Order: sequence, then structure tokens, then C-alpha cells
Amino acid sequence: MKVGHIQTLKVNRISDFGLYLINDEEQEVLLPNRYVSLENKVGDEIEVFVYHDSEDRLVATTDRPLITEGKAAYLKVVDKNIHGAFLDWGLAGKDLFLPNRNQQGGVIAGKSYVVWLYVDNITGRCVATMKLKPFVDNDIITIKPRQKVDILLASESPIGYRAIIDSRHWGMLYKNQIFKPVKVGDRLEGYVRRITDDNRIDLTLRQEGYDGVANSAEDLLKLIKENGGEMPIGDNSTPEKVHALTQMSKKVFKRAVGILLKRGDITTDGESIKLK
Repeated sequence: MKVGHIQTLKVNRISDFGLYLINDEEQEVLLPNRYVSLENKVGDEIEVFVYHDSEDRLVATTDRPLITEGKAAYLKVVDKNIHGAFLDWGLAGKDLFLPNRNQQGGVIAGKSYVVWLYVDNITGRCVATMKLKPFVDNDIITIKPRQKVDILLASESPIGYRAIIDSRHWGMLYKNQIFKPVKVGDRLEGYVRRITDDNRIDLTLRQEGYDGVANSAEDLLKLIKENGGEMPIGDNSTPEKVHALTQMSKKVFKRAVGILLKRGDITTDGESIKLK
């Protein structure tokens, strides 16, 4: 039974307490009645998350946690005791334990932190840690330039945001590559902009190359339509004005306009753009 994972299990038998689900190794886990439908029957396959409940029993749930084993997430501390802290991971009645030994600098109730989830070798339970070094590194890069990736913003600096990429690598999203409001803890879709010789990874929120420009052109066309067929920006507009109205850089905006002009979708006089 894969504790800490979302998996598809088969209904093996029905009891007064719920459904007993079984995996390929014929191991059983209870799906309590509150997650059961009257339509469920023996032989049905159900996608569930498996974990230990507050009484340390292995159970399944159809709820989706905010984090699974082998992943990073930004979770809020909801309680503390002498042994550690407890995090809201999206499951009712059961918080995720963050032991004191896994904290860095202590934590404060009500605040959120970037953590990693692993399954403890001794207890078999899901446990959180703020010590990411054993899990997130750039020693061996497994992604490529222009690849679409999942980005978790982990910390902010004057130049941008340090981010966890695909719960595997560290990357940097510079502020000149950000064209919408973001904050620490945001999970975003991004792209690998470049990988340096010393394995540093630069990120962008917009796809580069022709596909990226084509997508920006479609976004711009949609904006024009939503604004009654005309927008008061053009080649002569300042980068600040372009960004304020489109969330695009001036460079991306000009390329998008070029595509729309070539297709005959719009006209422009340098001060405004209009649907043709």
C-alpha cells in the first residue's frame, strides 16, 4: 500500500464502517463511510489517497491533499506542541506533523512554510520537513531549456524569486520575467529559460520561441475583443503602459502585434490597436 500517494484501488468488500479497498498485493485499507457513495459496489475502482488517521490507523480518502510523498508545498502551521508543529495539508481531521528536528529556525503558528513530505522508515507515517537539501538539488539536471515545468516560489530576493522546479531542482525567476502579481508560496506553470554551465536554472513564466509568441498573440487578441475591439496602446506606448494593460513586456507585445497584423486581425497607428 503506497502511503502518501494518490492511487487507484479496487473495492474488495463492504462493511458497516465503509469500503475495504485492495491493491495488487491484496493489501486492504478502509475507505470510511463519509467518502462512500451508495452506487459503490465490489469490483469498482476508486482513486484515493492513503495515510494514517489521528488514531494512527491506515485509511483512505477521496479528498485530495495539498502535498503528496516526494513533493514540496507551501503549508500553513495550524498548531504546535513540545514535539513539533502541525500543518494544514487539506485533509479534514488530520494535520501533517512537522517534528522539531525537521524545522529550520523554528516556526510560528499562523504562518506558512515550504516543506517536503516523506514517509518515515520506522513508523510508516507521512512526515514534513523544512530541510530540503537531501531532496532538492541541481547536481544532475533532469530538465531541458524551453521545457514546461511546475514552479513553487520558495523565497523572495531583490532580484526575484528562488523557486523549486518540479519538486526536484532549484531555479531563479527574475523580476524582469514576471508580468503578473506573484508571491511566495504560489505554484505556477513556467518554462526553463536557460541552464548555465554551473547548473543554475533560470525560469520564465512565458514560453519563448515562436510558440510562446503565438500564444501571446492569442492572449492579446482576446484582450482587444474584451475591450470592445480597441486598446489605447501601440508601438509608441511606454513599456510601463503596455505592461499595465496586457501584462506583457514591450518586446513580447510588439511580436504579438506583428503576428496579428500579418494575419490581418488588427490595424494599428502606433498609438492604438483595433480589430480589423
